[in-house]
Formats: sequence, C-alpha cells, structure tokens
Amino acid sequence: MLAEERQQVILRMLHENGIVKLHDVCKEVKCSESSVRRDLQELEEKGILIRVHGGAKVRQSLQKELDMRGKFSQNIEQKNQIAKVAVSLIQDEDVIYLDAGTSTLAMIQFLKQKEQLTVVTNGILHATALADQNIRTILVGGELKNTTKAIVGVETVQELQRYRFNKVFLGMNGVHLEYGYTTPDPDEAAVKLAAIKQGAESFVLVDSTKFDQFSFVKVAEVSDAKIITNKLSKLVFDQYNNQTEIQEVSL
Repeated sequence: MLAEERQQVILRMLHENGIVKLHDVCKEVKCSESSVRRDLQELEEKGILIRVHGGAKVRQSLQKELDMRGKFSQNIEQKNQIAKVAVSLIQDEDVIYLDAGTSTLAMIQFLKQKEQLTVVTNGILHATALADQNIRTILVGGELKNTTKAIVGVETVQELQRYRFNKVFLGMNGVHLEYGYTTPDPDEAAVKLAAIKQGAESFVLVDSTKFDQFSFVKVAEVSDAKIITNKLSKLVFDQYNNQTEIQEVSL
C-alpha cells in the first residue's frame, strides 16, 4: 500500500474515533510500525494530528463546517473580488452551474451585466437571488441540507447528469496537492464532482487560507478544475500552478 493510501486510512480512522493506535493502524494497512510512524510524523508536520504514546489523536476537525451565516462573515472583500473575476469569464448565452457556497453566491450581484444566461444551481439562496435579477434559473431537486442551504443527494446527482455546462463554479473547504479538493460532507462532495464532470470548464473559487488544507471527503484532483483566488506566496503559487491554472486577484 502506498504512503498516500495509508495516510487516507489513518484519516478515516481518526474521523471515526478521534484517536488511532499504532497497532490498529498496522493491522488495518498491513504494514510495518516504522512505515506507519513515518506516516504519522508526516501528518503531524502538516498540522493534522498530534502524535501521542502508541498512536495519534486528531488536531483539527475534518468535518467542521460553518453554516451559511458564519460563512457570510468571512473574507467578504476577498470573495467579492474573486467573484468579479469569475463573472468576467462568463460569456453571454452561457449555461453555467453555481454550487451552494458563499463564494459563488457573491457572483450573482455581478451577473446582471451578462445577457441570456441560464444558471443551474443547488443553492436555495442562490436560486432566490438569481430570480430577483430575472435570470433564467434551474434549481435541481433533492434533499435540503439545512446548514448550508444546499440541495444534495442521489436525486441531485442524477439530475445534474442530464445537463451540460459551459462553465462550472464551485466553492471548496480545502485545496491540497496530495488530497485534492475536499469538503466535509460526502453528499455535497458527490454533487460537486457530478457538476465538474458535466462542465466544459470548471473553476474553484477559494481564498488563500484554503490552500494546503483539507477536509474529510475528496471531491476531485487539483488538476480537474482551475482556481481563482487572491494573492498567494510565490512558493504556494508555483507548487499549485504546476498542477492547474491559477488566476490571482489583486486586492
């Protein structure tokens, strides 16, 4: 088993129990204690866990997610600037997908400059804001997630598979070279992935704090979508720009 695969197993065990024992990990991944110790050391260096005698415990919650009210209050100016750049990529008569995040919600105020758009979304708040601007809107069906006001589930994924999009715009909880784009919720991850697969181009809208971070569920590889973000350090930009196209916003 590769080191990345072992570390994914460790993360799953941490998610389930909050703590892992060295012996249990070795048994699960069928690997030597020395290899698992190296994995634990790497994950500790990344700030994910804390090594303790005989194992490790979680440092950060892989499932933690703010509700929409909490997300609205974070990095407002950065989101607006990123949203402006994202909208500048849209052409008249495009069919686009907006997922149910606050970064994509910020785009809607700038969409009135575009003509004859069709917007598909799984966001209740997004659909309302789009309707207020008299933009043709398709709200996909499924189960409503109360915290993020997102519609998710098997029905949502199946419905998305009926459509094709010129451009897909997504928010993410984490962007990581090894673990890709991630989010805390498996249902939302499935919807995001379905949208990416149906788009001619896909864009992830994130501020710089989301880089080198990851959550519980992988959505896609970093190379599967372009990134729109605020100014990054040269080191971070170079690392990620080798994997995908990054467009930086000057604030």
